[in-house]
Amino acid sequence: MTLKTTLIEAAELAALMADDVLIVDCRFQLADPDQGERDFHKGHIAGAVFASLDRDLSDLTRQAAGMGRHPLPLDSAFNALLSGWGWRPGIPVVSYDASSGALAAARLWWLLRLAGVRDVAVLNGGYAAWQAAALPIETGEARPRSPTRVSLHYQTDQVLLDHASLGKTSSHQLLDARAAARYRGDTEPLDRVGGHVPGALNRPFSDNLDSSGRFKPAAKLREEFTALLGATAPEKVVHMCGSGVTACHNLLAMEHAGLHGSRLYAPSWSGWVSDPTRPVAMGEE
Repeated sequence: MTLKTTLIEAAELAALMADDVLIVDCRFQLADPDQGERDFHKGHIAGAVFASLDRDLSDLTRQAAGMGRHPLPLDSAFNALLSGWGWRPGIPVVSYDASSGALAAARLWWLLRLAGVRDVAVLNGGYAAWQAAALPIETGEARPRSPTRVSLHYQTDQVLLDHASLGKTSSHQLLDARAAARYRGDTEPLDRVGGHVPGALNRPFSDNLDSSGRFKPAAKLREEFTALLGATAPEKVVHMCGSGVTACHNLLAMEHAGLHGSRLYAPSWSGWVSDPTRPVAMGEE
């Protein structure tokens, strides 16, 4: 079975559930990191497992190394996570969160792609879309699968970890997924200082969604990204945000729009400002 590689609709996922597909609930709240798991126990898509952004999709022990608030997990740790879920190559994966991948669902989608997995999609509209369609849910703990042995390796050319390389403005175009007020430096609720990396453009991830919280049509997304990026080729685009999570939403949106090959600056703004000597731009410049 081959899965769509960007977005999947609730009805499409329901039709696939007779086959072997791994569904991962990634609901998460920054203000209450344990809320997502509590919500999972109260109700989740039947057969889903749970992934915590902090515990499973990040390695918070690496924050002090300047890797931002949500450093990437080592590929060995990611392999252990997938093995514990009972995943193996050839099993499609669908991730979802409370909305359309605004937090951890798009992060898991991108991590799997970073590890070379292509049969992975995000549920368009998230858990709310599943509930609205009155599709099967269950409560309590995840039903265990038999563990497997996974050995994947990150494709390091798809991720930018070196802060110094951001100075090479001719080689890429940074695209910042944070809200405009944080990009401008008007406010900064999470990191040491507001503003943005000099030369970065702003595309708030919320601009990818329509009024119902679903992704805009691919053609509309392509039109909007092309208008912002001009002649910049997609493979020259490097996404960032506050900690490398919502930036994955923009990367997903570009892939869905047919603009392939952009990358992620994983430490993002929180990693950039970990060194106070690095330059900070304010306003719209």
